[in-house]
Amino acid sequence: MTNKRYTIDGYVLDTLMRDLVGHDHRPSAFLVYLSLAALGDVALSHAQLAEQTGLSKRSVQDAVRHLADRNLIRAARSGAREVTRYSVLSPWRGA
Repeated sequence: MTNKRYTIDGYVLDTLMRDLVGHDHRPSAFLVYLSLAALGDVALSHAQLAEQTGLSKRSVQDAVRHLADRNLIRAARSGAREVTRYSVLSPWRGA
């Protein structure tokens, strides 16, 4: 078993966590954001993302929608039957 190390932008823990969990009352959105940030640019189904986070598929769908509306992630599919490709955005960095 290998120990993985992740680097998290201070803004994510200091500000975004309180904003998503406290203000928006969306802790699932914060979990999805952290998972996607750890995975990088990735293509996953909602079911795979639910498995990754331990959330229900419905909670993941709501979280993804909320994060996309807040411009914190980009979710795109190339076709109706294609798996969604996620990119994590960091608008506080101008990225």
